[in-house]
Amino acid sequence: MALDAEQRGVARGMAAGALFSAVVVGAGLMLPPIALPAADTTAYRLAFALRCDLVVALWLIATIAAVANGRFFSARDIAGSAFAPPSERIAIPRAVLQNTLEQAVVAIAAHLALATVLPFRALGLIPLLVVLFSVGRAAFWAGYGRGAHARAFGFATTFYPTIFAALLALGLSVGPNVLP
Repeated sequence: MALDAEQRGVARGMAAGALFSAVVVGAGLMLPPIALPAADTTAYRLAFALRCDLVVALWLIATIAAVANGRFFSARDIAGSAFAPPSERIAIPRAVLQNTLEQAVVAIAAHLALATVLPFRALGLIPLLVVLFSVGRAAFWAGYGRGAHARAFGFATTFYPTIFAALLALGLSVGPNVLP
């Protein structure tokens, strides 16, 4: 099956996002951590992850604010989505909000799970995952209006690190010798 230009662009963006994420995560596992919890207890680990994930929540807040702002200044949209389909003014912000909500829920769950099972010295991976989430959301949002190819890097840079975190947490839950 031959891919059209948009599909090839999406594939390139997804591959670039995956490669970028792998390099950042790989470096994060090899270099000294940028931050660690104050103590190696479950409570400190979870608090550390939650503090890091406040940045993830800020992305969700920003996308909610963008939709609210768009609705406020649109006579067609101010009544809410139950009363009319979205205008072009808020269609993209709503799509970005929906995807950010989906990504944030999975990312926060993965980061919390990872915080409970990572070796203490590797907990610095969590803030790096949040940085990748932020880079991904910024790129996704900036590219959304230009098509699937333009948002693919951002999607991949948000999604792949989260999947990595979830699978790593699962692997460490089953067998703690996944990391060197």
